[in-house]
Amino acid sequence: MVLADSCTLLELDVVKILTTTWDWKPSVLLGCAVFLIYYLVLARSFRANWWQITSFTLGTLLMVFALVSPLDTVGDIYLFSVHMAQHLLLLLIVPPFWLWGLPPRLLNRVRTRLPLVARFEGVITQPFVAWIVGIGTVWLWHIPVLYEATLSNEVVHVVEHLTFLASGVVFWWAVMIVPAPNFKRIRPLFSILYLFMAAVASSILGIILTYAAPGLYPAYLHPADRFGILQTIRETWGVSVATDQQAGGLLMWVLGSPLYLLGCLGALGRWYKQSEVETAREIAAQLEAERTTQIKSVKIVSAK
Repeated sequence: MVLADSCTLLELDVVKILTTTWDWKPSVLLGCAVFLIYYLVLARSFRANWWQITSFTLGTLLMVFALVSPLDTVGDIYLFSVHMAQHLLLLLIVPPFWLWGLPPRLLNRVRTRLPLVARFEGVITQPFVAWIVGIGTVWLWHIPVLYEATLSNEVVHVVEHLTFLASGVVFWWAVMIVPAPNFKRIRPLFSILYLFMAAVASSILGIILTYAAPGLYPAYLHPADRFGILQTIRETWGVSVATDQQAGGLLMWVLGSPLYLLGCLGALGRWYKQSEVETAREIAAQLEAERTTQIKSVKIVSAK
């Protein structure tokens, strides 16, 4: 009976948090709506297929979810671990869906009509540069001084989210399958190294956060209880500052790293497929050469 009552109270607490901590920011909703409508106009003009439109739309909806759901409010005020989940969504999930949604004709038009943009893209997506931008951004914003600034200053917080999204696009650009002939991507085997080193860097950051002394980010020590849920989190759920910080580090370590390793598997599959295609081309070329030789031999015999 006591256990049943405890479970009921826990469910009520979860429902309360999930229903009262949404933050429907008009600026976020309007900005995302304009962003998606603009994409849909371009998608129609450049003949994007249903998968590309679905992928880009899903990525944008995930971004909206990350910015207005309890991930944002609870993460900003109460729990570092929830904030970490939001960061991983913006860094590792949204950008790939956007890149999958870009139609090749649009990419080629941008490169041919906007040479300065094309030149910048050629520099920023160089493997070493893209890796430093993607991984360096994650490490930079988890420096305590900068992290605390994002929680106390809304402008800095917006800049953080924008840099996460932009650096995520840059990082994934070179290893994503973008079917546009004028755009280069890293070779599959180098992609595996690129993503594996990202997983290592993510793990190291996760380990540092997990084993750092509690209170690395002081804002979570005594948060302003705007939604009246602090007692629920600390006493009913038993989530202390130390537990929360460890959970956030483990998310980066245990969840973030496997996502990069999943990308490694994709690159490995691409390498295997590429090898099969190259082998098939070599066999076809060899057969064509043998056929040509046979035809010449027949002509010589006929001439005699």
